Amino acid sequence: MRSLKIIDLRSDTVTRPTPQMRRAIAEAEVGDDVFDDDPTVHRLQEVAAARLGKEAALFVPSGTMSNAIAIKTHTRPGDEILLDDEAHSMLYEVGLPAAVAQVLTRPFTSRRGVPDVEQIDRLIHAESLHEPGTALLVLENTHNRAGGAIIPLEVHQALWQMAQERNIRVHLDGARLFNAAVATGIPAAEYAACADTVTFCLSKGLGCPVGSVLCGTQECIARARRVRKMLGGGMRQAGILAAAGLYALEHHVERLAEDHRHARRLAHGIAGTPGITLDTVEVPTNMVYFNTRFPAETFTQRLAEEHRVLCAPTDTHRIRLVTHLDIDGEDVERAIAAIQATGAALS
Repeated sequence: MRSLKIIDLRSDTVTRPTPQMRRAIAEAEVGDDVFDDDPTVHRLQEVAAARLGKEAALFVPSGTMSNAIAIKTHTRPGDEILLDDEAHSMLYEVGLPAAVAQVLTRPFTSRRGVPDVEQIDRLIHAESLHEPGTALLVLENTHNRAGGAIIPLEVHQALWQMAQERNIRVHLDGARLFNAAVATGIPAAEYAACADTVTFCLSKGLGCPVGSVLCGTQECIARARRVRKMLGGGMRQAGILAAAGLYALEHHVERLAEDHRHARRLAHGIAGTPGITLDTVEVPTNMVYFNTRFPAETFTQRLAEEHRVLCAPTDTHRIRLVTHLDIDGEDVERAIAAIQATGAALS
């Protein structure tokens, strides 16, 4: 059993750099990025801004920090922001909107990750003597808790028009935006055009060891750089990490389609397994969510101990599987067999 390869489906953050990416890291030209003289960081920021159709970009250590920087850059203490009640910034960033930006969070509900434009329009507050003004709308595409769901471009466009009419900013948490772009065939820049700032993660489906990039206007990114420094995100010879990002943007974007195919095969393969119910077998990107009759911790522990398959409980009876760069077709078939066997054994 111990000779079996571990199949890690907990997240697309668990990938390891490929040999080619390690070579790019080793050969990176570097400087001191706090002094703004690391040429590889400059190149990554230029390439990222161009890919998303923005004027400028900022390399940051993580997606969480990128969201924190964007929220703080767009707001003042006491402002209100709108975000999905299951958004990453609401659930998984340790209360950063309140702790870092000192803003009030006003949640909205979405249908399978897709916001309702009219609902959001009703939630916007005009600043008054008694009420905070709504300063920012935060969107998440793809939507993690909704199973990697994609917000359609036309919804982004409607929300962007509404935000401009109501004089509020829009930040797009596009941690997995390239998954949406590859799945739909719509360039990432078209989604990004519907936001003042957009962030994407290098360390998820793109397979880098560290980092995210925040994109926006020159003025906004200049302010964001100061906030990054305030939060301790100023890095020195960061070109070592930026080189991995450049390699990923050149070589690892189109291959996301393979992760999506693997996720669909995984969903179809485990559908009908005793004791589990899938959200959908037609998964939109690289995530498969299912519910179990049994405690999720029991199910995942048994999978790990008996089959060397790792996955993540996300609730008492809910489990997430994520395909990624380090998962191949053989791994998917072994994971299917392991999940089927575990469901049968527990039933």
